[in-house]
Amino acid sequence: MIRLYFVGAGTPTPTPTRFGTSYVLQIDEDLLMFDCGPAATHKLVKLGLWPNRINHLFFTHHHFDHNADYPCFILCHWDQSTGRENKLRIWGPKPMAAFHDRLFGDKGAFTYDWQARVGNPGSQAVFKKRGGSLPRPKPDYAVNAVGPGKIVAENNWSVTAAPARHIEPFMPTFSYRVDSPQGSIVFSSDTGPCDDFRNLARGADIAVIHCWDHQEHMAPDLANMIMGTTDAAKLAEEAGVKK
Repeated sequence: MIRLYFVGAGTPTPTPTRFGTSYVLQIDEDLLMFDCGPAATHKLVKLGLWPNRINHLFFTHHHFDHNADYPCFILCHWDQSTGRENKLRIWGPKPMAAFHDRLFGDKGAFTYDWQARVGNPGSQAVFKKRGGSLPRPKPDYAVNAVGPGKIVAENNWSVTAAPARHIEPFMPTFSYRVDSPQGSIVFSSDTGPCDDFRNLARGADIAVIHCWDHQEHMAPDLANMIMGTTDAAKLAEEAGVKK
């Protein structure tokens, strides 16, 4: 069974209905999350997806509308854990490891939070009641740097990354393709039209392409870094995407 959830499909501009980017792809029992924009954790729960059911998280780049909810997501994922779940695996372009460590490392911004929950008897009691066993483990996640090519392969699915054309050289950006027996889905991230994404999307069943606006409202410099509606449709057609 495969199911795609649109958790967030907005821009950096907050609106009453959309703000930030995040998607979840369910393949059988595996839940793959792509980006973790503002309020993603809250939106996950509204969709009936408990944070520590997510076992793979992929970042396309480190603009805040794609990663601002990462601290909330990780802390909820860890705090609601019993320590017996599959370990969350995280991928992202540089500086993914430094970004994570500055939040959750031994000198990270949230060190006081997790150290208190690990050491306080009341917090320990809540953890034990949830089904955990002392000593309570600290946040421990597998954080991986992303480069072009296949980055992970499981029994019935794989993920391939390719560079996108967004805001280089200031920040690397990647698109992702998921292939499984149930179909192939490509996530563009923020990108202008480029051969790397066109090749990654070739023959995919579904392409999820970020559009900033209707094409006629796209200034040339903006259209070079993120697609408008017509550019997205043209690229998908050229790549032979089905939907």
